[in-house]
Amino acid sequence: MKSAPLPPPPPAYRGRFAPSPTGPLHFGSLVAALGSYLDARASGGQWLLRIEDVDRPRTVRGAADAILRTLAGFGFEWDGEVLAQSARLDRYHAALVRLQADGDVYPCSCSRSEIAAATAQRSIDGGLLYPGICRSGLGEGLAARAWRLRVSDKAISFVDRIQGPSAQNLAREVGDFVLLRADGQYAYQLAVVVDDAAQGVNAVVRGVDLLDSTARQIWLQERLDVSTPSYAHLPVVVNSAGEKLSKQTLAAAVDDAGGSAVLARAMAFLGQPVPAALCGAPVAEFWPWAIADWSIARVPAVRAIFPGSDVLPAG
Repeated sequence: MKSAPLPPPPPAYRGRFAPSPTGPLHFGSLVAALGSYLDARASGGQWLLRIEDVDRPRTVRGAADAILRTLAGFGFEWDGEVLAQSARLDRYHAALVRLQADGDVYPCSCSRSEIAAATAQRSIDGGLLYPGICRSGLGEGLAARAWRLRVSDKAISFVDRIQGPSAQNLAREVGDFVLLRADGQYAYQLAVVVDDAAQGVNAVVRGVDLLDSTARQIWLQERLDVSTPSYAHLPVVVNSAGEKLSKQTLAAAVDDAGGSAVLARAMAFLGQPVPAALCGAPVAEFWPWAIADWSIARVPAVRAIFPGSDVLPAG
């Protein structure tokens, strides 16, 4: 009697870090890089690096190279070549054409002022919830300014590895959302789904500021018939005013000359205590311990933390 065939082994962990080159790497971005890197390496997996420069007006010249130098200076090692979204516009176009053929997207002629005149209802991320003005077709003489993805009036649920269960009704909390903007730029939501699928990413560890985008990405993954990765959303670093560290909030660049001392502060932010002896050790000694000791279960299940001067790097 033949024994039942063994189930196929689970796919190898394949994670990524995908910074936007809008400025130098700051402490908040370092925390995201560290969390994604340690989770990948502790799982024996790969860690990819992708530059999310699809939004060309926000891209700062030289920022991508500076980010790569800083990561390398801290001892991060990525697998394969660095992917840049600006070189992949044909992939996003192909995905949009498929969605057009399937009837999942529609042209929209609405300006922001027209949307504001039609509704005051806010979406989950603070913008106006699109009221579906163009859902049934453009009015006579109107031209498409953007292309929107149709959403469904149902809950999209998933379990985040850090934040726990999450559910969102896109029709009621987001509305049909833009995939190709009026200025000709492809939207982040489309680019990230296309790229994660193309790179075989099956585990996403990123900042919790993107948690509310996850349902949109899962819906788009379903429309494009690609796999949905697991998600883990790290708390974001905020300043004393409660603002997420960013270029807009004048976040200072991290200096890789700080080495393991800065990495230890980032680990402490993520709930990973670091022995004092390692806080000043060479990064080559720091990484093996950090990978072996990493536990995503210790990461605080909160949206934001103001770390204070004992965790934030000086300068």
